[in-house]
Amino acid sequence: LPMAFKDMNARRHIGLQQLSSLALAGRTLLGPVKSCKFIVDESTNQSTLICSAVRLIESLDLTSAAGQLLNETIQAQNKEFKTGMSTLLFLVGAWSNAVLECLQQNVPVSAIVSAMSEGLRSCCERVQCLQIPIHDVKKELCLCCVSPNAFKSKTYPSEHDDLNPQIFLYVQKDISAPEEVIPVNSCSCQGDDCSFNKCLLSPLDSSGSVASLVTPVGDKSTSVLSGNGVTASSCSKQKLTHSRYFSTLGKSHFSRQQDNFEGHHLGQSADPYECYGLGHLAMTLSHGNQTSTKLLQSIAAYQQGRAECSGSSQLNLAEIVTCCLLGLPESYSCVSPGFVTLVSPEQATVIKYFEDKPLRILLMDGDLTEQYRHLGFNRPCNVRTVLEHPSLQESRAGNLWLNSMLDILIRFEVNLVLVKGSVCDNLMEKCIANTILVIGSVARDVLYAFGEVTSAQPVTYLTQLNTSCVGSGARAELWKACDGRAVDLGELVPVRIKAQGIPLLTAVLTTTVGSKMQLIEDQFWTLVYRLHNALKDEKVFLGGGAVELLCLSHIQMLAEQPLQTANTNAVREFHSQWLAASVTEYKTVVLQALASGWNQYLSAVMCNAAKAATELEACTLVDHHLKKAANYGSTSAYILKEFRRGDLLGGASGPFADHREGLKVYDNVTAKIEAWRRALDLVLLVLQSDVEIITGPKRNQLLSSDASSEFMFL
Repeated sequence: LPMAFKDMNARRHIGLQQLSSLALAGRTLLGPVKSCKFIVDESTNQSTLICSAVRLIESLDLTSAAGQLLNETIQAQNKEFKTGMSTLLFLVGAWSNAVLECLQQNVPVSAIVSAMSEGLRSCCERVQCLQIPIHDVKKELCLCCVSPNAFKSKTYPSEHDDLNPQIFLYVQKDISAPEEVIPVNSCSCQGDDCSFNKCLLSPLDSSGSVASLVTPVGDKSTSVLSGNGVTASSCSKQKLTHSRYFSTLGKSHFSRQQDNFEGHHLGQSADPYECYGLGHLAMTLSHGNQTSTKLLQSIAAYQQGRAECSGSSQLNLAEIVTCCLLGLPESYSCVSPGFVTLVSPEQATVIKYFEDKPLRILLMDGDLTEQYRHLGFNRPCNVRTVLEHPSLQESRAGNLWLNSMLDILIRFEVNLVLVKGSVCDNLMEKCIANTILVIGSVARDVLYAFGEVTSAQPVTYLTQLNTSCVGSGARAELWKACDGRAVDLGELVPVRIKAQGIPLLTAVLTTTVGSKMQLIEDQFWTLVYRLHNALKDEKVFLGGGAVELLCLSHIQMLAEQPLQTANTNAVREFHSQWLAASVTEYKTVVLQALASGWNQYLSAVMCNAAKAATELEACTLVDHHLKKAANYGSTSAYILKEFRRGDLLGGASGPFADHREGLKVYDNVTAKIEAWRRALDLVLLVLQSDVEIITGPKRNQLLSSDASSEFMFL
């Protein structure tokens, strides 16, 4: 009889089994040390490199209802937080297996839903003690990494005589390997405004990037942070962690390309620990993503300087864009002021003509095509469309539209057109012939940024154009790499559009491996949103598995509660003696199954990070910590103690492991909790849906069996 029930149960809960199988594919994507996967299209034999749950689910052919629900859940998490999707995917699989185990033990569905929901709700309340305010994190970072009496730093003069030499403060590493110089932001102020000058240097090597707030690992010198009189000193020595074949340190002399862009003085902050805040906070949230961390530190340092007057400490996402350059080494990744994008070689010739000349700019909030109509446009009634998109080359009306649009641009002396949507190819060719640069597919935030500094007003159609809509002061140039040379990638050429005072920053992401391009961009935006979410929440969780370990301990404690106490609580909640008795009877089984999900989560993270050779070894280490926490008297106090020591679940790992004495690992609060809730909600939704559906090859036998009375016919 138990085997028959198990067979029937398994056949009835196909959805949970599908969730478990899909989640298993993303097991290696959990934690800071991820293993990339190649997704192969069987029809075309083309492959895609992925390293995130979002790209994994997008790449799979999800034909089942459970797969579609999983996709929608992950997309909702990604849309709102841009982080926590791998956790969500893993817990969906772990808790699906936990529910299936409960069903095999004849636990009623109502008891599973009630006990699991209550258990997770109790966990969310319990882990609030591990939330750390952002102010306290900044304070700890300053106390660990800032020496108040050290003010020495090496200053190198600029190559340009018209720039203040004090603008470039460098920290040079005292090692025998090739030198690495990282600029630190400073500024010379005149009145309320000052000019932030920037070296386009690589963040990974001495070719450089926008200044970083952090001293490199192993640096024995100090760096003065502008405006606060605070001096940073490193905490640890250099440690070789990579093969020489993967080294990104440059061996040549350092070339610098300098550019001026407006900013505000990084003066005295209302928060005494704000000076060191965003740069190091980004590192604690990076989970080992070194390249993106240094880019984000540069962006955060610049935005901190601009936002100082308003007292805002938020990260402005609208002022950050990315440009992906395929064909350059990853060491060329950097942050560039203005808008960097890719254009055709024909458009690049126009930019060469306009280089170092002020341009009259036009912004278009739509498509620049003859067929484009704005959102909400109503076509005339009683009109039958014979041909929707006539060929412009064969249509006299099309030629008339092209000529009229070109005449408008020439009449208003427009040199540069930024279009939110697509651009008519024939109009593009005519504009190039008349030295008018047109760039399509420009984000709305970029249009807004240029509108603010050039006084240009976006228009929907060119026929709406008037003198007040055209802005001035924009400049275009070919984007130059860290060695000062312009880059030609063959079919596409990177260019930079800028204007005085524009707050826009472009993170230029480079790689020579085409399959890694999407991966690098995803990693960058994930870190950006982690920092954004942390500042928005104004608090962070302890990372490194601390929160999940407390959840595991708490659920196990609830499962071991005396039966009488649990029964009293259940009666109070359900107002029904019969339902309360049912829930109480199975509560221990369900909570233990829920706890197994946390246990599997911690074991997977430790195995992925090579802190444990096998899952059995990882589980043993987790049990060891649980026993020590029980003997300590307070699990949360024990976790806090071990976290401060940096020895929780094996300590730090990744490129920033050497900073473990001064830098801890933190997680987002709201994003993590929402990932838990979404995972459990999805599992319980599929569970309750499966109850109503009869599937499997022996459907008729089930319907004629004694158990058919519990089925609902739809």
